[in-house]
This record gives sequence, C-alpha cells and structure tokens, in this order.
Amino acid sequence: MNNVIWHLYPSTKFLIVLLIIVLSMFTPDYIFQLVLFGVVIVLSAISKTLSKFLSTFLKSIALIVLFIFIIQVFIVNNEDSSQLWAFISYSETGLAVSIDISTRIAAISSVIIWFFQVTSVKDIILALERVNISKKVTFVVASTIQLIPQMTKLSKTISDAQKSRGIETEGSLFVRMKAFLPMLGPLVLSSIQQTEERVLTLESRGFSSKNKKTSIHEISKSTTDYLIFGLCVLVFILYVIWRNNG
Repeated sequence: MNNVIWHLYPSTKFLIVLLIIVLSMFTPDYIFQLVLFGVVIVLSAISKTLSKFLSTFLKSIALIVLFIFIIQVFIVNNEDSSQLWAFISYSETGLAVSIDISTRIAAISSVIIWFFQVTSVKDIILALERVNISKKVTFVVASTIQLIPQMTKLSKTISDAQKSRGIETEGSLFVRMKAFLPMLGPLVLSSIQQTEERVLTLESRGFSSKNKKTSIHEISKSTTDYLIFGLCVLVFILYVIWRNNG
C-alpha cells in the first residue's frame, strides 16, 4: 500500500507501540488513556485502515471492556457497594476501577491491533533476521502471528465442506455448538498435516543450512524512520520530566 506508515521500518512502528504502552502503564488517568486511544485512531486513519481497525476492536476488545465494566461495577463487592437486586450491587469504587482498567486496556490493545494491521509478517521476520535473531526464533514468531488467521481460514473451509454435505452450521446457538464439535476432528488433523507440509517446505528451502541467506524482499530505514525515532525519544523524555515535576 502506498502509504508512509506502511513503508516505515518495523522497529520504528514497534517503537511507537512501546511508547504508547509505557505511557499508558505509568499514567493512572483515564482521560490520558482516552487521548492515547485517540492517537491510535488518528494513526489508523493516516494508515487508511480505520474501518478495519474499528471492526476488529469492536468485535474483540470492546466485548472484553464491557465484560470488565459489568463485573467491576455490579458484581464485585466493595466497601461502598449498595445492593440492587440479589447478587447485583452498585459501587462507586468499582466504577472508578472499571473505567481505569477499561481505558487502559483500550489504549494498549488498540495500538497492538494497529501495529499488526500495518506491518506484514515478512517485514517483521526480515527485521528480526537483520539483528541476527535465530531462524528458529523467527519461525516461531511467524507461526504464532499467522496461527489465528490460518485456523480461521481452515475452519471456514471445513464449515463450507460441512454445508455442502447438508450439515446445519448456522442458526441458533445450540445448532452452532452442535456443528462445532464434528469440526474439531478435521481441524486438528488438518493443522497437523499442514505443520508437516510446512516443515518439508522449510527444509526444501534450506532452513537448516548454515550459509548466509538472501531475500528478494528488502526493507530499509528512511529519513522518516529516524525522525520518528527522535520524536518518540523526545516525547518519552518530556513525559519523564512531566511525571517527576508532577
């Protein structure tokens, strides 16, 4: 994609992620967390991945945040809890804690989602190899990153195959659970088969060879990368000064 964010070196984008995580972890202020979340939204808009980012965030992190909010406010007992009905109560302390935790999770998780949406796996692996990280380690990293997308794609393929055989896979929750159990067997077996095929593919490409590897795909740091690096360092220094004076 022809976008300045996409062309940044992986370590530069990771530095942005690290900076936002550090700022979020050491700042107990929900307004500050919301500001960080807004920064991530701006980054997503610049990266032209805003719709994809919001879709992923709402389908995953938003549900976790909502669950934490309900548990902390209405279920967990605090000194100021007042009973509403049965085991359900309301607490001002729980509300404050839930807002703090929820906004912190939103800020940290959102920047991680953004990073993986604007950074390809091959760029991450190549950047790790450039700093002499072991090939075995880079393979584990790549496999871990690609695990969920591969499993999702494989489960969709198996689900389509079951539909073609007349098995109901859509409908009520009970119908979906009933269709999920027969899918586990093919899913596990297919995953094992793919692992074996992947090992053979790696060996055919000289994975165990001690010779220096070459790559058709190349990445390099630009002037923008160094400017962003300097800006991140400056922001961190100013943050430390602000925290010490505060």
